[in-house]
Amino acid sequence: MLRFDDNGLIPAIVQDAATGEVLTLAYMNAESLRRTLESGQVWFYSRSRQELWHKGATSGNFLNLVAILKDCDQDALVVKVNPQGPACHTGQRSCFFRPLEEEEGST
Repeated sequence: MLRFDDNGLIPAIVQDAATGEVLTLAYMNAESLRRTLESGQVWFYSRSRQELWHKGATSGNFLNLVAILKDCDQDALVVKVNPQGPACHTGQRSCFFRPLEEEEGST
């Protein structure tokens, strides 16, 4: 059985099914997971807006579901998708495009 956090959420790592590239990290609740499984397109729960979010509904950049895997502790998901366009709201293919650079003065 999946283990949702105290807010009813579970992290979902979204991965391109063809390339293995990590596209984004988002959160799902039970309802967004149900809608994803039923529709074949990925739904998330927006923590900032406190509402369900159908990825691509406004941009047209849908994430078409291939498979969902749960981790050994059943408290995180990998969602394998065939993306229809960029996954990131910035227009980048992946949300992970900025290299981590040391800040001045850090040790």
